[in-house]
Amino acid sequence: MRPSRRQPDELRAVSLDRGVVKYAEGSCFVKFGDTHVLVTATLEDRLPPWLKGQGRGWVTAEYGMLPRATHERTRREASAGKQGGRTQEIQRLIGRSLRSVVDLQVLGERQITVDCDVIQADGGTRTASITGAWVALSDCIAWMKSREMLRNGNPLRDHIAAVSCGVHKGVAVLDLDYAEDSEADTDANFVMTGAGNIVEVQATAEKVPFSEDQLLALLALARKGIGKLVDLQKLAVG
Repeated sequence: MRPSRRQPDELRAVSLDRGVVKYAEGSCFVKFGDTHVLVTATLEDRLPPWLKGQGRGWVTAEYGMLPRATHERTRREASAGKQGGRTQEIQRLIGRSLRSVVDLQVLGERQITVDCDVIQADGGTRTASITGAWVALSDCIAWMKSREMLRNGNPLRDHIAAVSCGVHKGVAVLDLDYAEDSEADTDANFVMTGAGNIVEVQATAEKVPFSEDQLLALLALARKGIGKLVDLQKLAVG
């Protein structure tokens, strides 16, 4: 039995609440169980210097955890004077994931910055961030369309969502919370499109190496979980 008493293929309770920040062009408060992330999408008429004049836009992300998102207070990275390696790795993952489903040519010479702020962490903050980020991005693009800023179609080509999977006490399970994540034999994160194509897989043997069969079992769980997450995204923006 899982610590949460869920079935191996069962997600935590997931919610995607839109329009929660007054001033942002797009926003979403996403909950995966006790992991809560506030996501905002900001439209800016500026680009990284290396993209100027190329006729295409950019989507980027920033990620951070509030000091008491975890059991003990963590120091704000701003007060430390630099971002940690984990923070940089996660925000790059979020940006890559979102760009995989955006036509940057259609977006035009604009940048959308997606901010993911973890209010409360209980495992799977990066996967919750990506799933909520798509909703905030979708609303930002809808905001642009309503103002006739996009004359060449919709730059958003597909959904993107992410979920964690792992091997816990010899069993492949979906959507790990912290109790499982901290004890998992294998920890994996899957990012996939609404069409079921894979954007990124991060899989690590924490204790003992995993087999190809176990990897395929995790992939099957991820497909099922991401299918449900995409359905929730469609309900949220519908």
